[in-house]
Amino acid sequence: MGKKRGPIYETPEFVSADPEIVRFAEQYLAIRGTTPRTREAYQRDLEHFGAFLKARADGTSLDEKPPPPYDALAGAQYADILAYQTHLARSRRYAPRSMRRKIATLRTFYKYLRHSGRRDDNPAADAILPKIGRPLPKAMRGDEVAKVFTVRLAGLSELQRRRDQAILQALWSCGVRRAELVGLDLNDVDLDGRQLRVIKGKGNKDRYVPMTPEAAQALRDYLDVRPRVTVPAFFVGRGDRRLSAAAVYKIVRTYMTMAGITEYASPHTWRHTVATLMRERGADLLFLKEFLGHESTATTEIYTKLARERLRTEFDKFHPRDDV
Repeated sequence: MGKKRGPIYETPEFVSADPEIVRFAEQYLAIRGTTPRTREAYQRDLEHFGAFLKARADGTSLDEKPPPPYDALAGAQYADILAYQTHLARSRRYAPRSMRRKIATLRTFYKYLRHSGRRDDNPAADAILPKIGRPLPKAMRGDEVAKVFTVRLAGLSELQRRRDQAILQALWSCGVRRAELVGLDLNDVDLDGRQLRVIKGKGNKDRYVPMTPEAAQALRDYLDVRPRVTVPAFFVGRGDRRLSAAAVYKIVRTYMTMAGITEYASPHTWRHTVATLMRERGADLLFLKEFLGHESTATTEIYTKLARERLRTEFDKFHPRDDV
């Protein structure tokens, strides 16, 4: 029998099969420093619209997705986008937030075509976006965090086990974004000083993020078994490559699901969690703004709202009003 392999978390970066979409991703998105996850989302949204145009032209079902290429994509008009919006609304499969994102993708795509001289207009510029409320982010309670750290997955090598614990501790300690975590190089991590250097985070901002002693120890334990590879990435995957954002998502989701947390199992939940718990304990908004790398305290203020909402929930749960 062959040697049993551990879980495979990594998937290659998505690349569209449509040459027009690929050019947009490579010539516009990539040079602007977008993450692979963002580029994938743009490409998939454009494929969805391109498939809609192709199906409508062929007279086939709009719910099916004909394969690329999508020749009508570059020349679409406002009427096509309006028909697409109508289709999205009637299908009732897309939340307003998803619909807004898809139309925003089209705006960016046709802006790129206009700036490159291939169009003299942006047919998506006047598209009406559905209104959405801003939901509060999901965050774990302290006991849920502790439960995740007790999960032990079977079939992992010592390298995988230490790597996973280092990832969870870094997310929990530092509240970094997933892209920031996988973007760390060896010289960005100061274990003696207990801090990470996040280079060009969201908004192209650099910042230093402190870490807990537990996180520093978990990262040190991982370094002890980290493969000797040429890539400078702190977290490495298979084949002398940086660990992908998709791999981190699958790793974190696996541990959270095993701990019984399924509704909001994602790396970003850890960022919301540490920010919310720190705000509940009285952390200053200006501190949280710098810690999280926000552009302004207006963004950070959402954690004040979340802390108040959780306080109200706990109040309703434990107040002895039924005893009198």
